Amino acid sequence: MKRLPRPFYERDSLSVARDLIGCIFVHRLGNVRVAVRLVEVEAYRGEMDPGSHGYGGMTPRTEVMFGAPGQLYVYFTYGMHYCANVVCDRPGVCEAVLLRAGEPLEGIDEMRVRRPGISDRLVAAGPARLTTAMGIGKDDNGASLLRGGDFWIAEDDETGEWRAAEVAETVRVGLSPGKGDDLPWRFVVPGHPYASRRT
Repeated sequence: MKRLPRPFYERDSLSVARDLIGCIFVHRLGNVRVAVRLVEVEAYRGEMDPGSHGYGGMTPRTEVMFGAPGQLYVYFTYGMHYCANVVCDRPGVCEAVLLRAGEPLEGIDEMRVRRPGISDRLVAAGPARLTTAMGIGKDDNGASLLRGGDFWIAEDDETGEWRAAEVAETVRVGLSPGKGDDLPWRFVVPGHPYASRRT
C-alpha cells in the first residue's frame, strides 16, 4: 500500500471525499493492525456549510478542523459515540471529510472484540461503528495521517478501479432541516453491502 501524501489533502473536501472512495484507512493498535476500505464518506465545508461544526467559526472544539490538512478531527456525539473526519485544504480553512463506512480488510477479529455480536457487514457500517471498530477515541483528535504514526490512509492496486467506478452523490445523513441537509455531499458506492445504508 502507498500512503496518501500531503498534497492529496491540500484540496477542498469535495475533491478529497470523492477520491477517498476505495482507499484504505489503517490504524495500528500496538502489534495489531485494523484496516477498512472506505465505501462511504461525507464532505463538510466549514463556514459556508450550515451542517459543519465549523460553520460559526473556530472554537476550542473545532480548532483541529481549521488546522493543517492530513490529520484527524475526532468528535464526541450524542453523548456516547466518536466520529472521525479527515482535515483538508489549508490551515485556517475549515474543510473536512467524515468517514462514514468501510469494508473490513484487516484485523477483523480485533474489530469484533469492540463490536461483539455484530455481523461483519455492520462492523464498520456507520461513522460511530467505524470509529468503535477501529479503536478511535478522543485522544486521537489531531492525529496525523502523514508522519509515520499509528494512522494512515493508503492506495493499493485496486483503489484506481474503485475511483473509476460509479460513485453516488446524495444528500448527507442525519442533518436537521435547513442545516445543509439538501446538499449532495455524501459519496457512496451504490448498493455496497458495507455502506451505512443502501443507495
